[in-house]
Amino acid sequence: MAYNKPKHHRLHEILDLGSAEMTGELSPIDTAKFAAARRAADIVENGMQVGLGTGSTAAWLVRCLGERVCDTGLQIKCVPTSARTATLAREVGIDVISLNEAKWLDLTIDGADEFDGDGHLIKGGGGALLWEKIVATASDRMVVIADSHKKVECLGAFPLPVELIPFGWETTKKLVEQVLITLGFEEQNSILRMNGDQNYRTDEGNHIIDLHLHRIPEPRQLASLLNQVPGVVESGLFVDTCDTVIVGFGDGGVEVRDIEKK
Repeated sequence: MAYNKPKHHRLHEILDLGSAEMTGELSPIDTAKFAAARRAADIVENGMQVGLGTGSTAAWLVRCLGERVCDTGLQIKCVPTSARTATLAREVGIDVISLNEAKWLDLTIDGADEFDGDGHLIKGGGGALLWEKIVATASDRMVVIADSHKKVECLGAFPLPVELIPFGWETTKKLVEQVLITLGFEEQNSILRMNGDQNYRTDEGNHIIDLHLHRIPEPRQLASLLNQVPGVVESGLFVDTCDTVIVGFGDGGVEVRDIEKK
């Protein structure tokens, strides 16, 4: 798709963090997201195949990459993790391909709803956890971009999304709840995600239940057991997937943390 010049000019306005206008427009949270995204965009090299995440922070990344494509002629092919990311990527001039076409990726850059000191993540607040996990797993490297408020000592304050196939989803939900009871999650609440008065549907047409667990002391164990429940497609626990976290701060600063895999 050809890039629209008026949007290109607007893109420069959005990305000019150094301008007084820009710093006045963005909240500290958005400044942090933008700073992390811009730093991550600099990692991308000519000729790479890149996975593009979904969510507000990932959207900043897509815009930053679009600027590089338009201004410097950066040649990349990108695999989006949702229909809305694909739409935005095309709008800013990025060459979008499918994972089947790419087969394997050099790098995936995505946001997170929470991350801990071991680089374990909760993702899926935007409903794209299945595609996000497939794309991240099919990459040589996964880089997470997040504002500093997403760092936690223990995962679980953010509700954990679990994707279910529609067939028998209520039974699957009960089975998931039984797993949680077995693991000792006494204070739990599983809620079917809604879109207005309709059940929320992922890009694959599945449902999502959000597990309110408060604390997940053993994310690896929980992820493994959830994936054994018939009807569960995937959980939003990303364990041993992330290689680097780029943390943005409200003053525009960034911190890069490489994760040591255990």
